Amino acid sequence: MTRKINADGLAHIKRWEGLRLSAYQDIAGVLTIGYGHTSAAGAPQVKAGMKITEAEAERILQSDLAKFEQRVERLVKVPLSDSQFAALVSFDYNTGALHKSTLLKKLNAGDYAAVPGELAKWVNAGGKRVQGLVNRRASEAGLWAKGEFVSSADVPAKPAAPPVLTKETVSWGAGIAATVGSTISGSGPVQWALAVIMILAFAAGAYFFLRDRLRPA
Repeated sequence: MTRKINADGLAHIKRWEGLRLSAYQDIAGVLTIGYGHTSAAGAPQVKAGMKITEAEAERILQSDLAKFEQRVERLVKVPLSDSQFAALVSFDYNTGALHKSTLLKKLNAGDYAAVPGELAKWVNAGGKRVQGLVNRRASEAGLWAKGEFVSSADVPAKPAAPPVLTKETVSWGAGIAATVGSTISGSGPVQWALAVIMILAFAAGAYFFLRDRLRPA
């Protein structure tokens, strides 16, 4: 079964393509409709004056994306996270050039780190640099960066950073310490008994509290 882009990737493509229910000419002068659909992607053929519904635009997008999902899955020979896969589908959907790109060659050689820089090269249309494409490539690089870094040609994969305490955790611990301190300040047997109970309760609940509040730096 062909791999599908995740919801984040689909939302990314919709956001950058935009939805147009009437045929228009894109920045390269190509008739386009829906979420960036052109005749080059297959049926339906886009004609001047053509109109579609939002439901039709969604169906066309899903049909178009299936072709590019298949292309990315076939062309890329190294493992990809969901976000990395989605970034390449977006790039190929927009350019149709993954198969002939240096990006693909470097990626298949294991150079994951080269991808953002290669994406940044695809920013021209009609022989001119287009700011919209600059922005889109940057967004695709951001989507790519959400994926887990595997390795590059000269940089080994790094283990995840150890978890660190959040400010909330530190404040909570300080509050517990202050409460215990004030309880035993009277030095009476009752105060000491209460302090022992509080310390035991703290020890019992600390694991669950910290487990939910420890996160990577």
